[in-house]
Amino acid sequence: MLVIDGNSLDRTVQTAKDFGANVILQNGSGKGAALREAFDHADCDFLVILDADGSMNPKEIPLLMEGFASGADIVKGSRFLHYGHTYDMTPIRRLGNTLFIFLVNLFWSADYTDLCYGFGAFTKNAIEKLTPHLKSMNFEIETEVFIKARKLGLKVVEVPSVEFRRGYGKSNLHGFRDGLLILRTIFKELVSGNLHLHGAKGKVARRN
Repeated sequence: MLVIDGNSLDRTVQTAKDFGANVILQNGSGKGAALREAFDHADCDFLVILDADGSMNPKEIPLLMEGFASGADIVKGSRFLHYGHTYDMTPIRRLGNTLFIFLVNLFWSADYTDLCYGFGAFTKNAIEKLTPHLKSMNFEIETEVFIKARKLGLKVVEVPSVEFRRGYGKSNLHGFRDGLLILRTIFKELVSGNLHLHGAKGKVARRN
């Protein structure tokens, strides 16, 4: 288990080490920087990422792993598939997420149902291809990852996921500010052009 600690002030580091985790003290701040650091230190065939605030259910990890049976490079949780749900999204955030999904699907011929959600699994191949191209420092990182996955021809599969209200800590997400960063990321990626030919769309895996 790999834990990227963003200069926490509680007992996160010691508790993680007590459970045998490899703890990396984050260089800098921001969710994007933490994810990029996790990718840099990943030395495994598959990497599952999730937030440490209790909003994501580790019991869903086997469902993510099942998605690789279809040949996926990335399997991402979606709160908006059948059997998925969110208990932690304001109407404004939901509206913004809907807009961002529409734009990304339109510009990159994708079929995502969720975008700004950081629960997913990556193959070693996907990490190696994505890592040199990721630049985001904050909450726009998920948008950048899934746009660049399309640009690189990586196959992305979605599975349903339930997001709970965060159980620990205080969120650093600011709807308007971070929404603008996400929107800027989308149009920046549109202007910058392709990294590679688009890959085939991933079929959605559904829970029985």
